[in-house]
Amino acid sequence: MIQENYSQEKRKTKTLNLYSDLVVVGGGLSGVCSAITAARSGLKVILFQDRPVLGGNASSEVRLWSLGATSHMGNNNRWSREGGLINEILLENLKRNKEGNPLIFDTVLLEKIYEEKNITLFLNTAVYQVEKSDGKNIESVTAFCSQNSTTYIAKAPLFVDASGDGIVAFMAGASFRMGAETKEEFDEGFAPNIKDYGNLLGHSLYFYTKDLGKPVNYTAPSFAIKNAEELPRIKNYQLGDHGCKLWWVEHGGRLDTIHQSEEIKFELWKVVYGIWDYVKNSGKYPEAANLTLEWVGTIPGKRESRRFEGDFILTQKDIVEQREHYDAVAFGGWAMDLHPADGIYSKHNSCTQWHGKGVYTIPYRCYYSKNINNLFLAGRIISASHVAFGSSRVMLTCAHGAQAVGKAAYLCKKNQLSPRELASKENIRELQLELNRDGQSIPRLSLTDRQDLVQQASLEVSSTLNFDGFTPSEDWQTLTFGLAQMLSLKANEPFEVEFEVDANEETTLELQLKSSSACTHFTPDVIVDQKQIALKEGKQKVTFSTTNAQPQNHYSFFCLLKNEKLKVRLSEERITGLMTVENKINKAVSNFGRQDPPEDINIDSFEFWTPQRRPKGKNIALKLKRALPIFEANNLKNGEVRPKSNGNTNAWVAELNDRNPTLKMNWKQPVSIKTIKLFFDCDYDHALETTLMGHPESEIPFVVADYRIKDAAGEVLTEVKDNYQGINTIELDNEITTDGLVFVFAQKESHIPVSLFKISVYS
Repeated sequence: MIQENYSQEKRKTKTLNLYSDLVVVGGGLSGVCSAITAARSGLKVILFQDRPVLGGNASSEVRLWSLGATSHMGNNNRWSREGGLINEILLENLKRNKEGNPLIFDTVLLEKIYEEKNITLFLNTAVYQVEKSDGKNIESVTAFCSQNSTTYIAKAPLFVDASGDGIVAFMAGASFRMGAETKEEFDEGFAPNIKDYGNLLGHSLYFYTKDLGKPVNYTAPSFAIKNAEELPRIKNYQLGDHGCKLWWVEHGGRLDTIHQSEEIKFELWKVVYGIWDYVKNSGKYPEAANLTLEWVGTIPGKRESRRFEGDFILTQKDIVEQREHYDAVAFGGWAMDLHPADGIYSKHNSCTQWHGKGVYTIPYRCYYSKNINNLFLAGRIISASHVAFGSSRVMLTCAHGAQAVGKAAYLCKKNQLSPRELASKENIRELQLELNRDGQSIPRLSLTDRQDLVQQASLEVSSTLNFDGFTPSEDWQTLTFGLAQMLSLKANEPFEVEFEVDANEETTLELQLKSSSACTHFTPDVIVDQKQIALKEGKQKVTFSTTNAQPQNHYSFFCLLKNEKLKVRLSEERITGLMTVENKINKAVSNFGRQDPPEDINIDSFEFWTPQRRPKGKNIALKLKRALPIFEANNLKNGEVRPKSNGNTNAWVAELNDRNPTLKMNWKQPVSIKTIKLFFDCDYDHALETTLMGHPESEIPFVVADYRIKDAAGEVLTEVKDNYQGINTIELDNEITTDGLVFVFAQKESHIPVSLFKISVYS
């Protein structure tokens, strides 16, 4: 029993003082990724999250799918899924949760944090106060947990603000922006007309429905709107839509999206219950008779509030022109996606999206405050203009950059540097190398890892695929859209290919060999050669040979243009670095086959050639006259872990009939080995939406599941079974000394050869 007498003095809540190497505020995907990355590097981390679950907008409280550069596979950003830790999380979620249950994704994130012994997690704990040691440095943050009535004072030399609204940066006095800039400030043609279009992106609130198999009545609450049929965006609603497919139920862009957030939420409740009243009781949706509301969000998904200034501000031209930055540490590829401020009440289109031709890099200088010496920025609050924010705000892009923040914090402590000092040209290479070792895949950045012992080894493999085509199957595809086989071709080399079509009447097939105007993207905007071929009715083989050759090494597109009178023969074989794309439409990401923006907004016009999701998206059963030597074992030593637009597949691929291919690694002198890392093909082209949308497999079919590693004497060092991750790190119990390693892989699928992007070995 506890009994305490009356006191004239006011009582204080229980207070605990905490100390760590790094304090991360905000438990969305950005906070999670920065915390885990720092913890795995050896830092002691405190993670504050003001909600009962992790994930932020990706959590079961909001239920927005996580997306980034792949953009629902609706753009030209091939093999662009974010790498490193966030890819590990996505693959884990795929394994357990290919159906897209948001509750399961909550547990995936919680487990990742729980397994890190260097992280102390505080849920339901909101930071509300910042103390500074001087005008430029944060000393501590104070937080309160509503569930255990405890106040925490956390001190650390470094802080990460991943809170979404930037509560720490704001209270610390850091400079910030909120709302849209004028076109003139950064020469951004896409900057919106504030008076007409608006200043901020609003909040969205979702609902889920359930079919009970019998009629269900619905009486709306008194606060629900009564005129849902008059909403300009009601035309977006399709019966059965739920969850984040209702992203257009948006409000708040004309208000203060921080201090009026509760008002915005209540207005969204009024709209949601009013929409459901309209669906159930207007008589226009008789199919909704058996449907009931299963869930309505209580926390809206917030898109935009403060953006804090770093030493660099990302702008439209960085995205459109794919500008290079010496300190690139992450990448983005979502469209520049702005929404009218009036949201659900706006007569404008629900969003305006313009895509770049390829992915763009984000400088490290965007990820720390230019005013507060020991404060990192992560998530949607990074240093960007309103237009650039329209792309960089999406969760996987945010998480990818947050990994760089976590690793930067580690290097700052290790080398006794401030975040700004780490940004110098002398120091930034160490951060970039550390990130790429973890699979970050910073675009267009080639770094030699001199500590990787594989660089001094010779490689010997049991077989190498000398690609000369795909074996035909009995599957045929009608050319409802233009279909292109992507191939890695060398400059100034002739190209000749044979394939089979089936015409239901006499017709003409138009063929093109297309390439890209720059080695920075996969947009097929240059016609290298073309031909029209007259066809008779029935099945027949077609040969296409080039007169012109492409001027640079690049991925090329062998295109069969749209002709619904024709079918082309396909293959069941799937091979790393080779795929088909179609000149098709994906309205969900404003892809209408091509993009033609107004001339005055300084955005490119081009065609979209995008893939189908498995089990579709099969390769064309073509035969090449000249085999392509694009899968050599030395690709394993070039440091890349996915295909690149310069035409390099960056993969070693064994022959299709080699069921247990081996790779031998030999050194002239014995070396000491403690760590081995393998980088498999986890199909970086496949978007792995975390919720709502399901996926055809629980494991990426290209990933090698089973393998053994032996030393030069034949002793088995490790044997791995049932792997589904893209990166495997093998930490040996004891360091060994040997002059060779042998890797024995098992083929998982008979129509998919064993492939590997990279192996690294460290002492």
